[in-house]
Amino acid sequence: QVQLVESGGGLVQAGGSLRLSCAASGRTFSMYAMGWFRQAPGKEREFVAAIDWSGGVTNYVDSVKGRFTISRDNAKNTWYLQMNSLRPEDTAVYYCAADRLIRTVVIGTAGYWGQGTQVTVSS
Repeated sequence: QVQLVESGGGLVQAGGSLRLSCAASGRTFSMYAMGWFRQAPGKEREFVAAIDWSGGVTNYVDSVKGRFTISRDNAKNTWYLQMNSLRPEDTAVYYCAADRLIRTVVIGTAGYWGQGTQVTVSS
């Protein structure tokens, strides 16, 4: 059974940092693109970042460029979202997702999704 499990969320003050992890099990995702999405209360799910299978191509929503960094460790079947300079508007449940093509991940139709981890940024 394939599972994606996010961790690393929590409560942080504005300006602080968190690193989210997404650990995959049940299959190898080394040839898959992956991404991070978030959903704030009362809002639609929003694309945050994506990375292709090699790590050579990344994509970010404008609001997090320069503050968030997506990366992956294929040997550990795990990928990460380093979040710096956090703002209250970054508060949301963050989800990881994976699929073979990065464009599929970016548009939100990935085949694999985690259950989410809460990130709360206080002002």
